[in-house]
Amino acid sequence: MPMARTKTQTLSLTRIFDAPVDLVWRCWTEKEHLDAWSAPKGFTIPRSEGEVRTGGKYHLVMRMPDGKEIGLGGEYREIVPHKLLVMTHVWDEDGIETVVTVRFEDLGKRTRMIFEQTGFDSEESRKGHAEGWTECFDILDELLATLRT
Repeated sequence: MPMARTKTQTLSLTRIFDAPVDLVWRCWTEKEHLDAWSAPKGFTIPRSEGEVRTGGKYHLVMRMPDGKEIGLGGEYREIVPHKLLVMTHVWDEDGIETVVTVRFEDLGKRTRMIFEQTGFDSEESRKGHAEGWTECFDILDELLATLRT
């Protein structure tokens, strides 16, 4: 029998973006912006769809630099505009579900984003996601700079 997985690993990242909360929120909830930043450097998002509403589903395909495609999706569990997004995150390949919680704090012309992803089955998976999300947030920071001007 396969060994039961323990889902106790948590990833927490905090970033302060030099952009108002409305703009950061739009980058998390509007397809045009999500497709521009929500994949690591060198990856593209050739296909994505979703409904940003409680109970709404999303799915996207990332194309790696070598051309391989990987899919992921999930469901929005809780949405408080400009304050909170909670969604599941499931890779098509392995079906392991994690939960992503993103909190947005309005700092005037800046925004504190507190990101947490829970339910990893291994430290290796948590570390891989930390690297991926950190790259994505760097791209988001660059995108926000272009959108502010």
